[in-house]
Amino acid sequence: MSLQFSQDIERLLTKSAAESITIAEIFQETGERGISLVISLLALPFLFPMPPGLSGVMGIGCFCLAIQMAWGRKSPWLPQQIAQYKFPRSVSQKLLKNLRRITVWLERIVRPRWQQIATNRYIWRTNGFCIAWLSILLMLPFPLTNPLPATTILLLAVANLEADGLLMGIGYLLTLCNTIFFCFMGYVLWQAPQLLPSFLK
Repeated sequence: MSLQFSQDIERLLTKSAAESITIAEIFQETGERGISLVISLLALPFLFPMPPGLSGVMGIGCFCLAIQMAWGRKSPWLPQQIAQYKFPRSVSQKLLKNLRRITVWLERIVRPRWQQIATNRYIWRTNGFCIAWLSILLMLPFPLTNPLPATTILLLAVANLEADGLLMGIGYLLTLCNTIFFCFMGYVLWQAPQLLPSFLK
């Protein structure tokens, strides 16, 4: 099975690798699929080691788009600084290479299922709330934890794009697991604040 998600992202990354394009230009090219596609694109780098300085822009971008999903919007708006952000060509090339590895895995588990649920407008909003919350967790200064919320964000965004209601349910479960994990981390630091400097290193 060939996922529309991977085709869209690969096309965008290939174009970005040839000539730098902004996030605003991505929206212009992708129409209604734009929010979920850009969220996927912003979440992908968190699955791998990233150049410094990118995490803040991408995390805030994910949060802004997810909040708009939660409000029911499908025509996105982003702050000018983020909308005009251009993916460096080196980052685009690296993302493209990693995307191909991820797609092999995704194609085994993603397909249109439970479409009455997947296409419900309230589910769209629920996905937005979950992704917004996960974006906050993504930006917390806990080292080596980024892949946990990033994976869940990616699954929810892909589930949106491929109308996979079952995968959305799995995404909700993983959102709960992320919440429990980060609450536990926060509790540990609250009980032992002397550990905080080591977490922030």
